[in-house]
Amino acid sequence: MSRERNLEILVGAFMVAGFVALFFLSMQVSNLSLGNAAEGYQLTARFANVGSLKARAPVTLAGVRVGRVERVTLDRTTYEAVVALRIDAEVDNIPEDTFANIFTAGLLGEQYIGLEPGGSPEMLRDGDEIMQTQSALVLEQMIGQFLFSKAGGDS
Repeated sequence: MSRERNLEILVGAFMVAGFVALFFLSMQVSNLSLGNAAEGYQLTARFANVGSLKARAPVTLAGVRVGRVERVTLDRTTYEAVVALRIDAEVDNIPEDTFANIFTAGLLGEQYIGLEPGGSPEMLRDGDEIMQTQSALVLEQMIGQFLFSKAGGDS
């Protein structure tokens, strides 16, 4: 009876370890984090169209994740999307003339912000705004423009 009991305990421990591993894997895949999101500093950027950009989307610089999107709101006077970015504290040398682009990654179309640094000697600090931005490319708009230009060219 003792051998069967030991086997049941071993199988139970293996199942618990599997569920814990599955939990952490799902956290990584869904861009969620158990870490402290308040570390670092905040920047803002304004876009005409953010597409399907969501909070917790990555912010990258040269392909390396340097922060996350904190929130996306609408400016009711200019009708632009205002994106608040939380940049990691160790990345404190982003030039003032940095360009922010919204890119699409993967087959599912997850969007993220890619930063392209400029050459300014002045650096962005907490609360600053990135002035140069490029909105998301919306596939439906591109197809509509293509079809409209083809229809106009045939007549």
